[in-house]
Amino acid sequence: GGGLSPDTAIEAFLPSAPGRPSGQVVFHDVGVLTDKLFPVVEAMQKHFSAGSGTYYSDSIFFLSVAMHQIMPKEILRIIQLDLDLKYKTNIRELFEEFDNFLPGAIIGIAREMQPVYRHTFWQFRHENPKTRVGGPPPEGLPGFNSGVMLRNLEAMRQSALYSRLLEPGQVRQLADKYRFRGHLGDQDFFTMIGMEHPELFHVLDCTWNRQLCTWWRDHGYSDVFEAYFRCEGHVKIYHGNCNTPIPDV
Repeated sequence: GGGLSPDTAIEAFLPSAPGRPSGQVVFHDVGVLTDKLFPVVEAMQKHFSAGSGTYYSDSIFFLSVAMHQIMPKEILRIIQLDLDLKYKTNIRELFEEFDNFLPGAIIGIAREMQPVYRHTFWQFRHENPKTRVGGPPPEGLPGFNSGVMLRNLEAMRQSALYSRLLEPGQVRQLADKYRFRGHLGDQDFFTMIGMEHPELFHVLDCTWNRQLCTWWRDHGYSDVFEAYFRCEGHVKIYHGNCNTPIPDV
């Protein structure tokens, strides 16, 4: 109800422009997909949303973890992008990052650039004072941000490890181990399994997902914020998360 019609959506997201490549646009019904993946989605919602009715509790934020199960088999690789992005380079360069995946890697994703997971993992960090979990880069493991993601669907389908990690019992076991209770949907799941199995991920340079949100700087973490937020190099994609304006550069 109240959503864009398919035709309107295409015009909104793919405005007419000279030289715009032709292609096929396929719409998927979120309700149908959720029904197919109900056991997976239900387990995720239990651990990685702030309760029913909240923004990230919507099933659409959990479908991505099992995208390889619902996409047509002939689709081998996809890039998943948030809408609050501004591109400063040809997206084809991002596709070339697939060539840098090591054996066993199934997802390309950038680090989270705020201390959100320092906060989420506070109990685990308190009980394990020498842990890298939730710490700032380069030595620490700050977690991931799902605004820009590369998915090797074929590798996801073939990964016995990843299939096992999607099982509700495994999700619960890891959530218990890390004392993890998140609220950011699929991003939380990838962050949690990334602490346990970093080999599943190809870490994108921060310039591929230069997040601009500074919410956590003003909410108790100003002393460590810059260690997470720092990003050297020419920015390729700006991410205006938490409604942050993107600079005109």
